Amino acid sequence: MIISASRRSDIPAFYGEWLLNRLRVGEVLVRNPMQSKQVSRIMLAPETVDCLVFWTKNPENFLPLLSELDALGYSYYFLFTLTPYDATLEPGVPEKGKMVDVFRSLSRLVGPERVVWRYDPVVLTTRYTSAWHIEAFRRLAEELSGYTERCIISFLDDYRKIRSRMRHIGYALPDKEIMGELATFIADAAFRNSIALFTCSHDIDLSHNGIMHSRCIDGDLVERISGRRLLRVKKAGSQRHVCGCIESRDIGGYDTCTHGCLYCYAVSNQTKALSVCQQYDPLSPMLCDTLRGDEIITTITPRKSAIQTGHHPNSSRQQGELF
Repeated sequence: MIISASRRSDIPAFYGEWLLNRLRVGEVLVRNPMQSKQVSRIMLAPETVDCLVFWTKNPENFLPLLSELDALGYSYYFLFTLTPYDATLEPGVPEKGKMVDVFRSLSRLVGPERVVWRYDPVVLTTRYTSAWHIEAFRRLAEELSGYTERCIISFLDDYRKIRSRMRHIGYALPDKEIMGELATFIADAAFRNSIALFTCSHDIDLSHNGIMHSRCIDGDLVERISGRRLLRVKKAGSQRHVCGCIESRDIGGYDTCTHGCLYCYAVSNQTKALSVCQQYDPLSPMLCDTLRGDEIITTITPRKSAIQTGHHPNSSRQQGELF
């Protein structure tokens, strides 16, 4: 079983202590966002968790916790979203020069193969033009060269809940021709810095430029870093048909991230997110939530999903300096 932590929130940025407590206990409760009375109890023993996949924009506060995560015996990697936007689009994300430093620090600790760079989403406006993105991506690729092996790019999705937040930005949705032209220039910068480039959840073929469709939850990468061969690999059924991710269990919750990014599909609005976050208890079995008493709780005890094929990579890697 692969644990996604999380498409719905930024657990490394805000809830690292809660996550470590859940791993120490060995289980977590997750409410079904579509059926609120349905709650899953997901077992988190290292023997049954093949990998933890972290989605984050700022794991700085999580870095001191990695040594315990290693000691507990979990394999993991990070999907680190690092874009060039300022507070106009990402009001709660620290200044990007600092985030480059955090990215590098994380890479020194866990290795570049376990820090996947997400340049996501590509937002096109009269200010953030294709030429602007080409130059911004080139700068970031040079700064991250040697600190990551792959980058995933994605263009803005026009979710209904974000339209009112983004309306004043005056964004434009690119057609496939514009996507292809921009991706071609970005690919050149990526390859010159030894970074493989992938696209995420877009029905466009860029393989002629060496750009393949990504798998953010990537079975091959899980096998590589965990030393386990996955026995049952299924495509994630809950994602879009062009998504290449394999099946995982998400343990996050919607409306629990306070970065305030205008394009975020996982937050209804900042006011609600701030209210939900008031419920945060690092000792709670649920993220920013509590049981109400009328739930149906189903225990998820995965069958063996992988076999060990080598030593755990953390046992032999040398820890880097934190800063």
